[in-house]
Amino acid sequence: MQRAALFGGGGDAQMAAGDVGELLVPYMPTIRVPKSGDRVYKTECAFSYDSPDSEGGLYVCMNTFLGFGREHIERHYRKTGQCVYMHLKRHVIEKVPGASGGALPKRRNAKLFLDLETNGDLSSDDFEYEDEAKLVIFPDHYEISLPNIEELPALVTIACDALLSAKSPYRKQDPDSWEEELQASKHAKTLVQLDNGVRIPPSGWKCSKCDLRENLWLNLTDGSVLCGKWFFDGSGGNGHALEHYKEMGYPLAVKLGTITPDGADVYSFDEEEPVLDPHIAKHLAHFGIDMLQMQVTENGLRDNDIKPRVSEWEVIQEAGMKLKPMYGPGYTGMKNLGNSCYLNAVMQAIFSIPEFQRAYVGNLPRIFDYSPLDPTQDFNTQMAKLGHGLLSGQYSKPPVKSELIEQVMKEEHKPQLNGISPRMFKAFISKDHPEFSSNRQQDAQEFFLHLINLVERNPVGSENPSDVFRFLVEERTQCCQSRKVRYTERVDYIMQLPVAMEAATNKDELIAYELKRREAEAARRAPPELVRAKIPFSACLQAFSEPNNVDDFWSSALQAKSAGVKTSRFASFPEYLVVQIKKFTFGLDWVPKKLDVSIEMPDILDINHLRAVGLQPGEEELPDVAPPIIIPDDPKDRMMNHFMDSLDIDESAVMQLAEMGFPLEACRKAVYYTGNLGAEVAFNWIIAHMEEPDFAEPLAISAFGGVASTGVAGLGAVGLDNQPPEEMVAIIISMGFQRNVAIQALKTTNNNLERALEWIFSHPEPEEESEPALDVMDMENNVNANILAATGSEEPRIKDGPGRYELFGFISHMGTSTMSGHYVCHLKKEGRWVIYNDLKVCASERPPKDLGYIYFYHRIPS
Repeated sequence: MQRAALFGGGGDAQMAAGDVGELLVPYMPTIRVPKSGDRVYKTECAFSYDSPDSEGGLYVCMNTFLGFGREHIERHYRKTGQCVYMHLKRHVIEKVPGASGGALPKRRNAKLFLDLETNGDLSSDDFEYEDEAKLVIFPDHYEISLPNIEELPALVTIACDALLSAKSPYRKQDPDSWEEELQASKHAKTLVQLDNGVRIPPSGWKCSKCDLRENLWLNLTDGSVLCGKWFFDGSGGNGHALEHYKEMGYPLAVKLGTITPDGADVYSFDEEEPVLDPHIAKHLAHFGIDMLQMQVTENGLRDNDIKPRVSEWEVIQEAGMKLKPMYGPGYTGMKNLGNSCYLNAVMQAIFSIPEFQRAYVGNLPRIFDYSPLDPTQDFNTQMAKLGHGLLSGQYSKPPVKSELIEQVMKEEHKPQLNGISPRMFKAFISKDHPEFSSNRQQDAQEFFLHLINLVERNPVGSENPSDVFRFLVEERTQCCQSRKVRYTERVDYIMQLPVAMEAATNKDELIAYELKRREAEAARRAPPELVRAKIPFSACLQAFSEPNNVDDFWSSALQAKSAGVKTSRFASFPEYLVVQIKKFTFGLDWVPKKLDVSIEMPDILDINHLRAVGLQPGEEELPDVAPPIIIPDDPKDRMMNHFMDSLDIDESAVMQLAEMGFPLEACRKAVYYTGNLGAEVAFNWIIAHMEEPDFAEPLAISAFGGVASTGVAGLGAVGLDNQPPEEMVAIIISMGFQRNVAIQALKTTNNNLERALEWIFSHPEPEEESEPALDVMDMENNVNANILAATGSEEPRIKDGPGRYELFGFISHMGTSTMSGHYVCHLKKEGRWVIYNDLKVCASERPPKDLGYIYFYHRIPS
């Protein structure tokens, strides 16, 4: 009978099969068989980016199914007492030449049972992969080679087989969800492409069988361009691409119009689902398509007809230039998981900031030691893991020098680990979020705020690193008729800078370009060379500081609606100033579009002149009086009448919010639920509700004017002291109730007006003694909802100082919408600019500072 090899501390030992069984008996109660709901992490360490590809392999706990690299396995053993782990290792074996001169594989185990990506830098002609699995028993590190079916207890064999065949933990559990993680096609690596001389033009595509010009698919085997299938609404195509597959058997096709430097939409007819093609660039190049030159189009008419160095895709990515790769600490790339470049760009910028480095990487030992039993579900652990992965240099090593290659590649090749795959981080940070948990492209600005929200909710150490972005905004609202004013303050994290299109310095060129573009489009010719609007930064800053009209302003001085204006100033300046250029807007047909503009952002930014000054001598404040409310006899009729009066939605306010990049339906709900009090108030409602599952669902009015999930919560801005909005308090007071009762009811129901009234009717006596408990509940409810308001009675944490800044980074967007395209990050490190383009990290030659979307400035000490 075959024996299992057991390797103890210093030497080798041989045990009979029965001895193996006896050795495992004490640990049998701790060995579990993975069930359908268990997450099995067999490709990535919970604390690092070690994997079976790493030199030390990966240890998977046979009880919790968590994976650990060699540096972290002892921590888990000490904390949990779990002793049995499966050790997984992928070996890269150099093939040995055969007698005939060909390469013959030197195999130990021909089966690849680990779901890992292969190293594209290695030639399949010279190297092959072999996967190895064995059980390891701690603390003595006894090793039992697998498979060992005859010698292991049945339960252990079943558990090992189930672990090795378990699906990825990042797949969504809902089988009906189409947002599952895309898998690499089984045909991608071995796809045969016909050498038939087919070259795909950059424009004028049509189905070769029916002349349709939409929903076109390029077959990656023979280069046929054919239409997709017909949809129930009459759109789509005639299904010629599918017919071609049934006739010829060519499995993979890519949708024309979706090809970008970031990837493309690929469908496998054989596998009957969308797939990933890791070799898509090579497959497209076969037909003359250069992915770096492509950008998403709506109609598929043109994709590539822009001259070199004009397309924002080329300028921002510095395409065509010989960029020097950068390696070492702080120069680690991040793998694009499929439209996750927005996350990559934001996290590169975040971990270039010392306060975040200290909070997470500086506290890494403490965070790891005190992490929960499942560290994959702990925010601080995953932040520390990501920060260490980016800053340690462990996953950013230069390629081996040519003279050392033969010495290194002897029995086994040790590939350099360049870049990290933030799959575990993305899965956790986007959990339960309807947009970030999908594979769709997202707005980097929205993700930045989502991240800050999570940082606020998961404190680490005595200081919160997000404080470096926090600042106070003073808003001055003036009644144009009475000239009286009101000053309010709110907390913010981003300075949103409008694009002053009217100040373009090349208007004549823009007009001429637009005429030529329309003529070319009508004639189906290539468009003319792009002319980009040149906007002075000073004009954008001036537009930010100018007064804005307040729609439907109600003047408490006049006790009536009146014209009103609002100006914003900085009540404090943050340590790090984040500036967003408001490039995204909506056309008259509600189609989102991007303003393709060039703004020369200054390296040194001085905004001291925007410092708030507060109430000035001679100014008279508006009375603190709420609008009058007409009170019907029946309380429910009051609710009905009040909200029926507000059914008219201020479309101008909706437009303002939509221009910020928020979903249209969410903007309509925000304006509706804030009683048409203006875009500023509605903006706070959006911030408070943007993580709710039905955030972007259409407005659904119930019998009493509310929505089942969100009711009427969020009417008005949440104040800095977390008091309910005065508009709501005034409504309840006008019905005859005391002010303290109104405030208590609103706090109890998280500012839901309808539920607050029900609470009052069911609690006729005020419960003044329960105020502390209410404060705790109020804090718990609001901390998850609105990061722009300080929790409880705590004063907002502000790091004020001079308003003079220096640019150190910016995130750029390529594409026509925040929901598509690609993001790239440029950071200034050690005196020079570096471009972070997913896994590619290179010294920048021409940083396109004029085309950025989000800019990062650091305060210059006085």
